[in-house]
Amino acid sequence: MMTPRNGGGVSAAEQIVSLPGHCVHLGTHHPLILDCGAALSAFPVAYQTYGTLNAARSNAILICHALTGDQFVAETHPVTGKPGWWANMVGPGLPLDTDRYCILCINVLGGCMGSAGPDSVNPDTGEPWGLSFPVITIADMVRAQAMVLDHLGIDRLFAVIGGSMGGMQVLEWASLYPHRVFAAVPIAATAQHSAQNIAFHEVGRQAIMADPDWCGGDYWRYGKNPHRGLAVARMAAHITYLSEHKLTEKFGRRLQGRAEVTYGFDADFQVESYLRHQGISFVERFDANSYLYITRAMDYFDMAARHNGVLANAFRDTRVRFCVISFTSDWLYPTAESRRIVKALNAVAADVSFAEISSNNGHDAFLLDEPEFRRVLSGFLDGAAAHRGLPPAKHGT
Repeated sequence: MMTPRNGGGVSAAEQIVSLPGHCVHLGTHHPLILDCGAALSAFPVAYQTYGTLNAARSNAILICHALTGDQFVAETHPVTGKPGWWANMVGPGLPLDTDRYCILCINVLGGCMGSAGPDSVNPDTGEPWGLSFPVITIADMVRAQAMVLDHLGIDRLFAVIGGSMGGMQVLEWASLYPHRVFAAVPIAATAQHSAQNIAFHEVGRQAIMADPDWCGGDYWRYGKNPHRGLAVARMAAHITYLSEHKLTEKFGRRLQGRAEVTYGFDADFQVESYLRHQGISFVERFDANSYLYITRAMDYFDMAARHNGVLANAFRDTRVRFCVISFTSDWLYPTAESRRIVKALNAVAADVSFAEISSNNGHDAFLLDEPEFRRVLSGFLDGAAAHRGLPPAKHGT
């Protein structure tokens, strides 16, 4: 396990939310200045660790989670009781080998699993922030993560890895802190949220805000929860994570527990029942306002815009080793988006490799059992580890 240089115990925030893992309060002496101009002081950030940090503190891998993920990567989730979202990738003998690496995952700023967000307590009022929480960006999330690493005394990461929104964070890490990253693996990601991406998010946000139990974002004050709106938002988003092939293969037009249609509006089709289940289970573990904030952060994401419209400028003179990975059936962040990142990296002579994995699983392929993906990631990490002077893998992957 990992111990901060200055020690530390269980924080008050951690006790309140009753979550396992770690939580640290940051910004007490030096507030985090957000892109919106607001300053965030004395704010909590929750994180989880797997494996052991070596004496040189050179084997740390930061995993950046996606929109609906959290820090519980490789263990039973404390709320849902389900396996960690990347339990098939993180652990002894797996590509992210906890016998070899020290794995960290940090709940993003704006999240709802222990980190500061709209459902956390505003220290100035003693009440939840709600919509008074400042709007955040992907870069703000990464700056908060860097503060956690400072707290832990980790000057440089061996690698930063993430899929989807996690891949956006990876790109920001490589751009904002290239001196702190040896290797970067953005998976199924993009350097700019498209109009279509924004449109899908807006449908989800409007579903939440149209729920009468949203109460202008103050639902907590009235003991309510806009679970119907949030469930619909999750249903709409989940469609984008799957491919048409996967939906057809898994459901087709098969009926749900009946021999013929009801000529009504119950879940006649299996795919309807599946989406309703996804929506219902999601509201058990996610905060509606957090969904608004995090999707907005993704919509604002545009690395080229911050560098005079030239994406390559975000990585100029970088010494980071990159491995960019995409999936053939991902229509949310298609391979063309990854190729754009690779082209920008090639323009500044960066050390970059690229792999397009053949898969019918759509955007969610990086979360599933994809042997070729595992092979590519393991091979890249093995090569990077050899250059970094880390011991070779002891287990097969």
